Amino acid sequence: MLELGTVKAVPLRELWSGEATHFTPWLSQNLGILAEKLGMDLELEMIEAAAGDFAADIIARDLSTNRRVVIENQFGNTDHRHLGQLITYASVLDAGAVVWIPETIRSEHKSAIDFLNQNLKESLRLYAIEASAIRIDQSKPAFVLNVISQPTEPAIRADERGETISETREKYRAYFQSLIDELRTKYSFTNARVGQPQNWYFFASENSRIYKYGMSFAIGGRVRAEIYLDCGEKAKNELLFDCLHQQAFAIHQEFGSELTWERLDERRGCRIVSYHDGSIDADTEQLVQIKDWAIASLLKLKSIFPKRIEQCLSKISASGASEQDAEIAS
Repeated sequence: MLELGTVKAVPLRELWSGEATHFTPWLSQNLGILAEKLGMDLELEMIEAAAGDFAADIIARDLSTNRRVVIENQFGNTDHRHLGQLITYASVLDAGAVVWIPETIRSEHKSAIDFLNQNLKESLRLYAIEASAIRIDQSKPAFVLNVISQPTEPAIRADERGETISETREKYRAYFQSLIDELRTKYSFTNARVGQPQNWYFFASENSRIYKYGMSFAIGGRVRAEIYLDCGEKAKNELLFDCLHQQAFAIHQEFGSELTWERLDERRGCRIVSYHDGSIDADTEQLVQIKDWAIASLLKLKSIFPKRIEQCLSKISASGASEQDAEIAS
């Protein structure tokens, strides 16, 4: 006879003794769980970000729109104070979205979030998500997120002046919608769900605070798939780029063709690119071919670079430590 286990609720405080001291740091290092629920690719910016006299728990960036996402955690039931804080954070930090993650969302607060989403439209998007944990008999606990309230319209970033989307921008939106749908459903490459009316798209990586994957339509009738290096420090970006460039021959052999190495000395970041002929004004059959090329290129970049980047970061870190030791010794 089939025996079934019993599902038991586990209070969050049994797993994380403090919301600010334990749960928030854990969630900031596991944003992929939340990103999947939101249908976004999220890049962590900071935790405990100052907003006037208050501090927002987590600040992230939605890579598809390049807009800030404020995340506020709360053990227990929702309350008016946290709702007010969310609006304050959104205003002070210029957020495009706010995410409220309590254990239980009161019905009046769900109504408030629904009301704000209906009236604020694209200017601010609000999400209310209940967090819980369960275990089956004596199994390891499992973390669960349940979306209670969210915007009803997709997060398509319209023109800032409220103008209608042009024919060209609509072509971009349709192309990227097809691209991200295939990347998400067939290859689990991204959490993104909504194509944007723009000529570029960035995707989260294994370490998005150091590098990201990207696909864009460049000038001169070319499209590119890339690794974009940006840890926030130009000198470190260049050290990482130079370390990878030293391996260019082996990387090209593994990739199957030559890549273009763009140090971008006039910018903070650097990029490593695979180019292909193409334009958003190409016919449908050609756009499908461009999409297939982009997917294959992004998957190859993902298979080649993460390990090499981590090795280079370790090498750079060790070199910096050796230089510091030498200075101390002298």
